[in-house]
Amino acid sequence: MSVHTGQETRIPARKVNVAAARRRQRAGEVWREFCDNRSGLIGLIILLVVFALALLAPVLAPVDTLDVTKITAGQNEAPSWANPLGTDPAGRSVLAMLVWGARVSLLVGFCATAVSMVIGTVVGMAAGHFTGWTQAALMRLIDFFLVVPGLVLAIVLSSIIGPGVATIIIAVGITSWAGTARVVRSQTLTVESRAYIERSWALGASNAHIIKKHVLPAVMPLVLANTTLTVGSAVIAESTLSFLGLGDPSSISWGSMLKMALDTGAATGGFWWYVLSPGLAIVGVVLCFTLVGRALESVINPTLRGR
Repeated sequence: MSVHTGQETRIPARKVNVAAARRRQRAGEVWREFCDNRSGLIGLIILLVVFALALLAPVLAPVDTLDVTKITAGQNEAPSWANPLGTDPAGRSVLAMLVWGARVSLLVGFCATAVSMVIGTVVGMAAGHFTGWTQAALMRLIDFFLVVPGLVLAIVLSSIIGPGVATIIIAVGITSWAGTARVVRSQTLTVESRAYIERSWALGASNAHIIKKHVLPAVMPLVLANTTLTVGSAVIAESTLSFLGLGDPSSISWGSMLKMALDTGAATGGFWWYVLSPGLAIVGVVLCFTLVGRALESVINPTLRGR
């Protein structure tokens, strides 16, 4: 009896080790395939540099450098060795503001994307798995958020809740999940049409078991690839809302820098460095997220590699 019990305890352990080894092997294959995509790898490297600068902002640009009472530089100074990106109308270094603004813009982008991905994944799987009135109600909800302009709805929500970083995260996350739900629903319908799902139903599997063990693992790679694309859209949405004055006035973001440039007449005054720097930062980060997302899509869907 003891020998038989020992064998029973060793067999599951072997299965776990084999499964873990297969996951590690698959992860290595995905990474090698991703590295073969040069544009995606370049985008990832640039994003890692931006993340490092954002994390090291207190070290690279101490808060005192942005304190208007302790600034010695002149107002609207052109780029120089002392201030590579010039100064703003208050005499603050544009480079320091750009580094600190990356923290808020990336924070809002990732948090809003997380909210959007969770809502879109749950609603999409439910809309593809269930039938009848449940599916009809969820599809009408998805159609509503697809038809209503997301930016307009985010502006309305931000106006109701009040300005702030948390407000922008909630507004962007709630209004940008419908596209993900559509993609997840399509993948769910594809997965549940396979033979092993029918065998699971025949063996008495529950709805929770089907979704947790079969549907969710199948849709997660697609969700992760879509996440990188959604982060770029969330960064743009945050910049737009901050530019419209719905962000936190006490924090610096790339969108708030553009708003301050507009309010102080930097563009019309010829102070191009104050307008161009945050604009290029937004475009560059969004482009990098797009490159990484496209590279992940080509890894997940091999039919896209030749296009």
